[in-house]
Amino acid sequence: MFLLHSAHLLNSKENLGSRQEGRRPSIYSSVDAVPHLEFYSNATATGRVRRNRPSLETLRKAFEVSASNQNMPESRHLPHVLDQGEEQDSAVEKTRQPVRFGWVTGVMIRCMLNIWGVILFLRLSWITSQAGVILTWVIILMSVLVTSVTSLSVSAISTNGRVSSGGAYFMISRTLGPEMGGPIGVVFSFANALGCALNTVGFAETVRDLLIEYNAVMVDDINDVRIIGTITVTLLLLISLAGMEWESKAQIIFFLVLMVTFTNYFVGTVIPATPEKQAMGFFNYRAEIFVENLFPDWRGSQGDFFQMFAIFFPSAIGILAGANISGDLKDPETAIPKGTLFAIFWTTLSYILISVTVACVVRDASGNLNDSLPFNFSEPCDGLGCKLGWNFTKCKQSQSCSFGLANSIQVLSLVSGFGLLITAGVFAASLSSALAFLVSAPKVFQCLCRDNIYPYIDFFAKGYGKNNEPLRAYILTYFIALAFILIAQLNVIAPLISNFFLCSYALINFSCFHASITNSPGWRPSFKYYSRWTALFGAVISVVLMFLLTWWAALITFGIIFFLLGYVTYRKPKVNWGSSVQAGTYNMALSYSVSLSSVEDHVKNFRPQCLVLTGPPNLRPALVDFVGSFTKNISLMICGDILMGDSQSVMSNDKLVKWLNIRKVRSFYTPFKADSLQEGARHLMQASGLGKLKPNTLVLGFKSNWKECSPYGLEDYVNTIYDAFDSNYGVCILRMMDGLDITEELQCEANPAFENAVIFLWVYCFPFYSALDNENTTNIKNDEIRTVFQNKQGKKTIDVYWISDDGGLTLLVPYLLTRRKRWRKSKVRVFVIGEQQTMENERKEMVALLQRFRLDVHDVIVMIDTERLKGFEESVASFKLTKGQHRGEGSTEEQRTECPWKVSDKQMDAFRLKVLSVLTECAYVCVCVCVCVRACISSLPVPQSDCPSSLYMAWLDTLSCGLHCPVLLIRGNQQNVLTFYCQ
Repeated sequence: MFLLHSAHLLNSKENLGSRQEGRRPSIYSSVDAVPHLEFYSNATATGRVRRNRPSLETLRKAFEVSASNQNMPESRHLPHVLDQGEEQDSAVEKTRQPVRFGWVTGVMIRCMLNIWGVILFLRLSWITSQAGVILTWVIILMSVLVTSVTSLSVSAISTNGRVSSGGAYFMISRTLGPEMGGPIGVVFSFANALGCALNTVGFAETVRDLLIEYNAVMVDDINDVRIIGTITVTLLLLISLAGMEWESKAQIIFFLVLMVTFTNYFVGTVIPATPEKQAMGFFNYRAEIFVENLFPDWRGSQGDFFQMFAIFFPSAIGILAGANISGDLKDPETAIPKGTLFAIFWTTLSYILISVTVACVVRDASGNLNDSLPFNFSEPCDGLGCKLGWNFTKCKQSQSCSFGLANSIQVLSLVSGFGLLITAGVFAASLSSALAFLVSAPKVFQCLCRDNIYPYIDFFAKGYGKNNEPLRAYILTYFIALAFILIAQLNVIAPLISNFFLCSYALINFSCFHASITNSPGWRPSFKYYSRWTALFGAVISVVLMFLLTWWAALITFGIIFFLLGYVTYRKPKVNWGSSVQAGTYNMALSYSVSLSSVEDHVKNFRPQCLVLTGPPNLRPALVDFVGSFTKNISLMICGDILMGDSQSVMSNDKLVKWLNIRKVRSFYTPFKADSLQEGARHLMQASGLGKLKPNTLVLGFKSNWKECSPYGLEDYVNTIYDAFDSNYGVCILRMMDGLDITEELQCEANPAFENAVIFLWVYCFPFYSALDNENTTNIKNDEIRTVFQNKQGKKTIDVYWISDDGGLTLLVPYLLTRRKRWRKSKVRVFVIGEQQTMENERKEMVALLQRFRLDVHDVIVMIDTERLKGFEESVASFKLTKGQHRGEGSTEEQRTECPWKVSDKQMDAFRLKVLSVLTECAYVCVCVCVCVRACISSLPVPQSDCPSSLYMAWLDTLSCGLHCPVLLIRGNQQNVLTFYCQ
């Protein structure tokens, strides 16, 4: 026991030493760390403590940390060491490590087996007879060109970071994002299931032919294929359910069988042909036979180049067999490129050699030994067989030949040294390909289900065992394959699978191309032998071939892709994989922003780009929703949050941006620390935006408590408006009867004791706000609060009081509002100031001006003097200088400097006529019409530089008080934003 304990301590010390070595400090500081792999990994190994590099805050306080460490016990300095229980758990984990494969067994052999399918043994000789050797080589090289370019793209993508399970879906989705990855994941999984059905049917056809040869037919040709195929795919399912280790062993056995088969075939080509084989059309290597088979001889309804290509192409689709099990590879970044490219080379060589050797068989032969010609024959004889001593003219003319390249699919068995080995090769090729497809489809689909891009499929994401086997997805793939096995016709299934795989290849190549042209710093594949232009060529040629092969299947495939794409785009899954689409969006935005900077502004393209002083946007939802109503998809909107003093935002930046997205408000959020509102707003107006994407309009809420707040706060608010005018900004001030800030209501909501009161408050006291969920009003959340601007406005009116000509911004904002679906039925009325004598002429002039602006205005009303108002003077009374202040020692200028918000009698007299002349014109009408008005928009007065803040606020208060509808006071920057010219 003592020795064991000593050994345990020794191992602990060794582990400790290694950990200390991995945590060596930087030479700059004892707290700073040297570069380490685990700082960059997404997750840590089992049973270990996650390592994080010190934050900037920690490095800034390194002296304090060092001083505190000196007072800590030595044990506190030691890195974390696994205790005995953790070590036991770690040992158990080591014994449960999943099976991992290298590049030979995991990728190359698997891809070769998948490429050597039933097409090689059962259709290549027939394709050679139809297309001839030359066009067969063209078909092979075209297929290899597509697959080779795709494999280069796969190699580049797979070496640009660690590849997890999911194969082609994982690569495409992590490169192009979930919008394109999701649809191709579904299509690619389905294509692999079809591949399993294709090879199973090929195997079943071979077994059926053997049964026919030995007179052991069960039902008929079609039903025998169905029965054999069903039994076969069931056995393959059982092998798959046994686990990847058993499946890998089965694949190695199949590979060895195929090696023996190929050796047997090539040896058979040099063995002198027996009379029986000659009767079936095989004469060893003869130049005349080879020359005749060089050129095409199209026969039947499928006698067409692209039909032959459609039938052959599925034999080349196995290049992703290794990538599909990327999660089971030891080193996917190295194994996938090396194994895939070697597999393509060896299989291409084998296809070319076999297509050449089978060309030593004549196209038509009877198989009848009696058709041999004697030395002195007088019968009519036509064709190449006559020169070889055989008369196949009769069966050729009657089209009853059963043998030869054009009539028999067992040509490889005929040529080989031992025919049964070819049958074994057919079995091995078809079963290995079917098994690889049966394993690939669930692996890809499991990864898709885990990402939760589509609903109701997460049931298939669950894995079992040490290799996390997708047993449920295996069952689903089994039933899909079984459904197509029941078709029982190889030539029908082959074109379908070709389209699905070509679509997958097109997207893989496009992923590589798109990632390359975005110039993202994150695109750094270690595989350098690729080009963005070859990837683009591969994508284009794949799409072209889809339509040339089977146009209706291509349309169906793209229809499925676009449907799934539209769903993912609408649903917007909450994933962020750093896709090339994000990089491309950034490049486009940067390029357009820079190019826009060199373009001069034009009045026709003016847009109200708003800097909205919302504070935290979630506390002023009405202000956010209103500005978003006329800026969404039209112009820039920035929510400015000025954090004064040591205050912090109530929510993190990411949460506030998420809140804006939930409310479907397209806006940026910019927090800024400042000592005052005026300072923060001044800096935001100067620094916000980028190039021409820069705010030109300041939007803020009306300060409802201006009479009760501190004078300095009032001065700060009004000076912010003054600074906006001085910065040549337009200004918009929104006022609502119930106010804009909901901070107090949310604070009350957090207290359960006020729960019922809060509900009453929302329903009765705040008619402009309501909850999304009426059934659960006891749990009103901040992001569920609705405002009046989120509801349909109906057939109410927007009253515009165009008192002062500001360049047209007062008219442009209501026009933009009526373009929205919620405001589309609202009517706009424009009120202008006039005189009794010329009222009708002024109305006609205004109507003509609005028509030239092409603004849809329902009515134009000219206002005249009707009644005087007293509210203005009452509002200013508390801010007037008292008599003692008038007769003080200091001068008037000193008093104005100390208390700039105070109003003297002289200032009051100077402003009274100007202010009341506006108020008397429009206030009465506002009060009368706002009962049926959804919004009231009026020109915002521009004060002179010496106007006291209290006087100006009284002016604005009197203009907008007492109205039950939202009131917006607008003033442009006195530059035209409307024009009736074409240039």
